[in-house]
Amino acid sequence: MRRHIPTTRALLAFDAVARHLSVGKAAEELCLTHGAVSQQLRLLEEQVGVRLVQRGARGSALTEAGKRYHAQVAADLLRLENHTLEAMARRPGGTHLLVGAVPVLGERWLLPRLPAFTQREPSCTLHVQVFPTHIALDEPPYDVAVQYDDAPWPGALARPLLRETCVVVCAPQARLRSALARGDFRQASLLQLTSRLGAWEHWFAGAGIERVPTSVVSGHRFDLFSMLIEAVRADLGVGLVPDYAVQRELAAGELVLAHRHAETGRRGYSVFVGPHKTADPVAQAFADWLVEAAAGRPGHPGAAAAADPVLPSDRRRRP
Repeated sequence: MRRHIPTTRALLAFDAVARHLSVGKAAEELCLTHGAVSQQLRLLEEQVGVRLVQRGARGSALTEAGKRYHAQVAADLLRLENHTLEAMARRPGGTHLLVGAVPVLGERWLLPRLPAFTQREPSCTLHVQVFPTHIALDEPPYDVAVQYDDAPWPGALARPLLRETCVVVCAPQARLRSALARGDFRQASLLQLTSRLGAWEHWFAGAGIERVPTSVVSGHRFDLFSMLIEAVRADLGVGLVPDYAVQRELAAGELVLAHRHAETGRRGYSVFVGPHKTADPVAQAFADWLVEAAAGRPGHPGAAAAADPVLPSDRRRRP
């Protein structure tokens, strides 16, 4: 069956004309003659059966059909270019791993440790993508992923990494800092993660704190922990975040622990190796390395953080 796909030459000519609204400028960009670009436009319009570009003495303009078609084609051309560049970027004789990760874990825990793996496997190129937390994927495209323990991935080999421990942080200049340290949260502005609106109630129960705001689910909401952390730094309120996500800010004094209680919940993270990679030695090496990092093996770059997720100056105040 014949596919109704125009030539890339015709699509590139149409895209250039649509962006410049000029056949002459499109020809300059593509290093073609004015006539060659016009010919490609005619061939494309004959194939689709509608007028896409209206030519005139003052230049060119897209028809309504042309505007709709260009919006779709431009995105397709960009994707095609990205696919080509990705194929070009693969090292001859090297290996490639597509790694999916929960955003906050990927940014604050995984990425700072990656140099240790690249030293171990210098020929391996990593492509790290966001692994959506609340979107069920029929068949995740990743080779290896770091996700919550209960992430659905049929056929994947899962190995536990670490439990999640959450702490409450505030800005050093927070007006209620002393009250919060005493366990008085009645006047606090609780910053909320959109996907965890019940987290504060659980933390208050674990800490045995009764002096809480009238509503523990109201307040400013954010889709990402990175946004929430920036809001805490701006003194917009107090935040309940995984301890590994604020190590940098705590060490620099940009944030402080608002209360001594650290809540280790039932939720944790695992490393998943895709069904198509369970026998791949590099994927297995990456999973092994992640497990070592989470365990804080002696001499491993993750050892210090794993051994003491809260700053030493705060350790004496923990329960």
